[in-house]
Formats: sequence, C-alpha cells, structure tokens
Amino acid sequence: MNTRLLAIGASFRHVAPMPTPTHVMIEPDLRGLDVVEAGWRTSPDMELRDYTDLYGNVGKRFIMPAGESVYSWKGVVRVPDAVDEADFDAPQVPIDELPDETLPFLLPSRYCQSDVLSRDAWSLFGGLEPGYRRVEAICDYVYHRVEYRTGSTMSWYTAVDAFNNGYGICRDLAHTFIALCRALNIPARYISGYLPDMDVPPLPTEMDFHAFTEVYLGDRWWTIDPRHNARRKGHIVISRGRDAADCALATYFGSPWLKRMLVTSHEVDADGNAVGLRTGYDPQFPDD
Repeated sequence: MNTRLLAIGASFRHVAPMPTPTHVMIEPDLRGLDVVEAGWRTSPDMELRDYTDLYGNVGKRFIMPAGESVYSWKGVVRVPDAVDEADFDAPQVPIDELPDETLPFLLPSRYCQSDVLSRDAWSLFGGLEPGYRRVEAICDYVYHRVEYRTGSTMSWYTAVDAFNNGYGICRDLAHTFIALCRALNIPARYISGYLPDMDVPPLPTEMDFHAFTEVYLGDRWWTIDPRHNARRKGHIVISRGRDAADCALATYFGSPWLKRMLVTSHEVDADGNAVGLRTGYDPQFPDD
C-alpha cells in the first residue's frame, strides 16, 4: 500500500496566576500508527505523567507553573494514501448481538441527547433500510442542516442546540450526527483528532483540531466525518469517547490564560519539507 508522511502536533502557551494541575490529550493514539518521530517539549521543564481514562485514551498530567509556560507535542507519522474505508453493505447489528464494549455508545450523553432527538430521528430516517447507507443519509442530512461556522459556539452548545439552530462547529456536527445515530440504535462515538488537507483544496482558516465520529456496523467501527460529508485521507485519532466531554484536549484545575494555541497537520516530503499548506499558515511553532 502506498503511504504518505504527515507532520502533526500542537503547542499551547499559557500564563497562569498560580501552579495549576493540568490534564491534556493532544498526542494521538500511537498504537495504530507508523511513527517516524514524536516527542513532547515543555518550557520551563515540567514533569509529565501518563494517565489512561475510562475509554483507554492516554493523556498527560502535569503541574503548569505560575507565570508563562509552553507545552507541545509534535510528530511525523506515515499514513495510507487512501480515503477512509467503507462497506456500503455493512448491516446494522441487532442490539442483543452487539459487543459489550459498544453498549455505552448507544446511550444519551451530555452533548448527544439522543433521547430528545429520538422522535426526529425516527421520523427522518426510520423508513430507510438499516445499515451503512442509512448512516450515510444521516451524515448527509446533518451536513446540510447544520451550517459550519468557525468559532460560532461555546462549550455548553449541544446536539439539540445545533439541530434546532442550524449552525455549529465541527464538534457540533459530530454531536448531532451521533445523537441521531444513537436514537436509531446505532452505536456511535466521538473522535478528537487531526485532519490534514490531503488531496482537497486547503481551507482559508487556520489549522485546528478536528472532531469526527465512528459508528459500529457489521463487525467493526467505521470512520464518518459529518463536517466534510466525505471520506477523507489522513484522519488521525487522539481520543475516543461518548462526546467532547470525554475527549477534552486540555482540562485545567485553575484559571490560566491561553495566550496562544497552534495546531499543525500537513503533509511533508521525505526531506521534511511542508507540502500543500493553507495560505498564510506557518507550520513552525514559535519555540522551534
């Protein structure tokens, strides 16, 4: 299989009034990746400790010092030169035959109120043949109903808000899609990750983290991206959970000021040179 190289990572610069316990999940799940190089960097030095959450996601714990500080993770990974896999004939699995580990992803959660949207879900999609093509129809519906607006929503905004108001950011499209799937007894989970502009026109906005989803059909999970309504190249998972509450990029037990966040996710050639960058985008972190 042909492969391509991606440079991915993120850098956070904060100013904290006092030492602040911090949990972060910005490093991708390396267990399924072909990693060329990867590493953390902090300034000043901070002791980073691994932790694993209820869903098997691995994050870092540390004490952010008082004053200005930076933490970052960067890596280069090799990914298949192929769009997300699909099986248009994958069936929906009866609930009593689902693997135990999929059951939490059938239930309502903080941002994915599938119980509230149940009547709408069945009215819109209940007449369609269960399986992959119904999931595609749900994704297409969410993509056209919920307009993507950069920076338009806050942390309290839920799937019901996005469904009713008709706009949101990528996480809101993911939440709406997940809620509708769960209402139809399709296990669906939220993914926080990276997505480069591979073989698509680069967006005019600054690079950011990306929210997408996975649904369980047949005998496996399938990647679905309601924000783009298309199978894409280069989806990289950081964490999986019921919704964004389980996949927070950073949790601060205090009130540090986020001075700057930079995210990079772009193709590089064999010599490490950037390929296909967004206009005006500098892939170098300020501490490089």
